[in-house]
Amino acid sequence: MIDYSPFWNTLEKSIENWYTLTKKHRMSDSTLHRLKYNKDVTTKTLNDLCRILGCDIKDIVRYIPSDKDQKL
Repeated sequence: MIDYSPFWNTLEKSIENWYTLTKKHRMSDSTLHRLKYNKDVTTKTLNDLCRILGCDIKDIVRYIPSDKDQKL
């Protein structure tokens, strides 16, 4: 399972917030909503967040093995 809780911790420590991400950086509310509920987002979105927040991918996302993952 992909988990975006590191993103929220990183965002809290930065000068950015939900408002600046949507208004200044033109991220959609739906994208932030998807992050909030650990839904799929594009790699472009992850790239943009790393650039905006000046952080590494590990500061935004982590993988947690789960029994609910689809079978391979």
